[in-house]
Amino acid sequence: MSNPFRAGDFLRKKEARDKITFLTAYDYSIAKLVDEAGIDCILVGDSLGMVMLGYENTLQVTMEDMLHHTKAVSRGAKSAFIVADMPFMSYHITPEEAVRNAGRFVQEAGAHCVKLEGGREMTDTIRAILRAKIPVIGHLGLTPQSVNVFGGFKVQGRSEDQAKTLLEDAILLQEAGVLAIVLECVPAKLATLISEKLTIPTIGIGAGNGCDGQVLVIQDMLGMFTDFTPKFAKRYEDLQEKITGAVRQYITEVKSQEFPAAEHTFSIADDVLNKLY
Repeated sequence: MSNPFRAGDFLRKKEARDKITFLTAYDYSIAKLVDEAGIDCILVGDSLGMVMLGYENTLQVTMEDMLHHTKAVSRGAKSAFIVADMPFMSYHITPEEAVRNAGRFVQEAGAHCVKLEGGREMTDTIRAILRAKIPVIGHLGLTPQSVNVFGGFKVQGRSEDQAKTLLEDAILLQEAGVLAIVLECVPAKLATLISEKLTIPTIGIGAGNGCDGQVLVIQDMLGMFTDFTPKFAKRYEDLQEKITGAVRQYITEVKSQEFPAAEHTFSIADDVLNKLY
């Protein structure tokens, strides 16, 4: 087992120009596999609302949903740094409520850090969470909890005003004390510029390879979620075909009585069985 990845490793990796690897996981078995493969960080993303619970977006995801899945992931991962997404309305009302909810992720669910969306408007909340000794990761660009404001899932930062705001927000988040910043659906050259301006790492998702690390939804990269495939998601495997193929073979073998075969069954002595007739 590799050495555990912890908060201090973010800056160390940035300084060494060693890319940080993130994947999402939402349950014990996947978290265990991803962890054993050597991933640096696991994000228990509110994307679970779509890929695990079948919601249209992340807005319906609750604290209880996130805590339930984060607990499962923390039981499966022993080395990876576990980051829990704070869901919609769990940190927007007051900094005090945000601290309380962030604390639940650490105390009840075993997360090492929380992630929240937003720029300069979130700096007071971030500082309040940090005062409770809970690490925070920021999230800029396409922030899915703001999908109704953006009018859909759209690339952010293409205009001069948007690009300037993104850069300023990134600097403000760094000054507030975040460990790292996720940049989602940001033009690659802008993401590279932001990464060069910051002393903390950036984690890209649809933001090019100039970021200091990358994150993908594991169902996207394994070809398990086909409702929607983002442009930025590379499919490393097509498990949809493998899973459906295996299920079809199982159905066929059950109907033909090929399964279960003798090696899948248990025996009983004939003399014991004969006494039951």
